[in-house]
Amino acid sequence: MTTPAPQFDLNATTFTVKDTYTIDELRTIMAFLRSENGCPWDKVQTHDSIKKNLLEEAYEAIDAIDSGVPAQLADELGDVLMQVVFHAQMASETDQFDFDTVVSNICRKLISRHTHLFGEDQAKTPEAVLDNWEKNKRKEKGHQNQSQVLVDVPRSLPALQRGFKVQQKAAQVGFDWDTPEGPREKITEELLEIEEILQHTQTLQARGEMTAEHAGREVAAEVGDLLFAVVNYARHLKVQPEIALTHTTDKFIRRFSQMEILAAEDGVELDELSLSELDALWEAAKDLERLAKNQEAQ
Repeated sequence: MTTPAPQFDLNATTFTVKDTYTIDELRTIMAFLRSENGCPWDKVQTHDSIKKNLLEEAYEAIDAIDSGVPAQLADELGDVLMQVVFHAQMASETDQFDFDTVVSNICRKLISRHTHLFGEDQAKTPEAVLDNWEKNKRKEKGHQNQSQVLVDVPRSLPALQRGFKVQQKAAQVGFDWDTPEGPREKITEELLEIEEILQHTQTLQARGEMTAEHAGREVAAEVGDLLFAVVNYARHLKVQPEIALTHTTDKFIRRFSQMEILAAEDGVELDELSLSELDALWEAAKDLERLAKNQEAQ
């Protein structure tokens, strides 16, 4: 049996804007939104229809963390919490589980996996804590081998992050390079294999022995191997590839925007310029960015 949300009078006039609210009030507001007299959009949603919202809100919370603005983070964490309450409310309506179940599950998990505090395990370092956590997690999930641990990494994760976590878990049983030189050499090897597959597929296509679609799949497979090797190298350098690529993409956008500004100052559009001229603008944008950083550091 689930525990229903704390009930106030489910009437729109009950809810007013004020400075502070409790978690029980949040649950009640969500129950009202899902009720017969609630919101036409909210009451027709399902777990599946809003699942991407949870992902989007999580990413916005990460952006807020990066912003360094506490008020922004508090706001975005509220959006994440709303998604949790939303899913719990929908589940409670069909007696599957409710918000109290969600809270109980995570409390139970925190206690059962921190066995160095609530049990007999020892852990004096953050690394030892993570080892205990993984050991207890495998026990709870009933994993009989490490392959099951790898399969358990969600496929819905961004590809870079999923590759990173799979490599981490493979490393738990010693399947890993001792130093960054191993994955770095693997990157070079994978680059050469891409060149080889390109030449091979182009030859076969010219002979009519391979379709373009088949060739595309062959090349994509090799590019995937290269990306996996780059993720592995990043992991050995203690770099989160997902975060690193996000920052680089942001940097690219900033520099591209500066290129447009510089082109506009010369009275031209980017698509009117040659590649060499665009490269010159790119270098100028980089110089301006470096100059700005140096001035900030002074």
